[in-house]
Amino acid sequence: MSGSSKVRVLVIDDSALMRKLIPGILSRDPEIEVVGTAMDGNFGLKKIEELRPDVVTLDLEMPRMDGIETLAQIMRTYRLPVVVVSSHTLNGAAATFTALSLGAFDFVPKPFDAAQAKLEGIAEQLVSKVKVAARSGAPSATALMPQNLRVKKPVPRPHAAPSRVVAIGISTGGPNALQYLLAQLPSDFAGALLIVQHMPEGFTEMFARRLNECCAIEVKEAKSGDLLLAGRALVCPGNRHMRLRHMPLGKVVVLGDDQKVNGHRPSADVLFESVAQESGEKAIGLLMTGMGEDGAEALGLIKSAGGLTVVQDEQSCVVFGMPKAAIERGHAMRVVSLDALANLLIRHCSAPAAQLSRAEAVAEA
Repeated sequence: MSGSSKVRVLVIDDSALMRKLIPGILSRDPEIEVVGTAMDGNFGLKKIEELRPDVVTLDLEMPRMDGIETLAQIMRTYRLPVVVVSSHTLNGAAATFTALSLGAFDFVPKPFDAAQAKLEGIAEQLVSKVKVAARSGAPSATALMPQNLRVKKPVPRPHAAPSRVVAIGISTGGPNALQYLLAQLPSDFAGALLIVQHMPEGFTEMFARRLNECCAIEVKEAKSGDLLLAGRALVCPGNRHMRLRHMPLGKVVVLGDDQKVNGHRPSADVLFESVAQESGEKAIGLLMTGMGEDGAEALGLIKSAGGLTVVQDEQSCVVFGMPKAAIERGHAMRVVSLDALANLLIRHCSAPAAQLSRAEAVAEA
């Protein structure tokens, strides 16, 4: 896509209403041109050949050739960025994660009632994701994850307090990147992980379950009062904020419904601020692939509190927005590729925090 031209979009959806509403929303942006629509995968592939769009929006539940088969063919033949428009059901969520593992750029959830007014709720998301998808270009093969990867869970270990708290903020490209990272952590990982993945309500529970199936550590959707334990990752539920609190029994997470921060709930800034306060030099803040600036500011609070701050490098990010914003503010102590992150976390969670914080300070000096 050239810098001056409009983003050319093809909309594939079996619903006549959606084929009217989605182009209507996208066309309101002066930088986007909807070049065509298709009612199913077969027509969609013909239209891609004919119209050569920059980005495709794709419904997953369609007759004849469904969205997953269509996506697989798009990835095989055309290597185009695809934004999935996904139904808000259990089956819809499962298909969405399959689509992301096949190389879809990102997704937006269809409202339960897809009338015009309800679709307005996702309009801004849809427009921004289509534009970022166009800028990011062809999906990278390194971002793709093996599907249905199940690990044999080790025997449950005794509950132990974590050596360090790893707070992760992540957005676009997150599901595959997190699966890649967490699957490399051993069952005896000494840290606890708190994860804010920008994802709508109704998707995070299944996301946590899928991660749990392919990781040696325990991964679950967070509930208020969940204890931080060594070798456990807690994923913040969609549409809630997550904070760390120190209680007599140990450190726990508390969920809240307060206002969005940086346009997000959950917000990485909210999590990072509480982790800086409650964990200080035992905190590790990690910003990974994602659009926008969420988490960049509060990463500085973890750094000021004596913790370690890390961001994923540009080459391994699907979108470099969040890490870049932290680097520009001077809040990132380390810039690390996705394939080196697990070793960094293992090393820092295994050694005494003070010792490593001093080592980092010397390295930074």
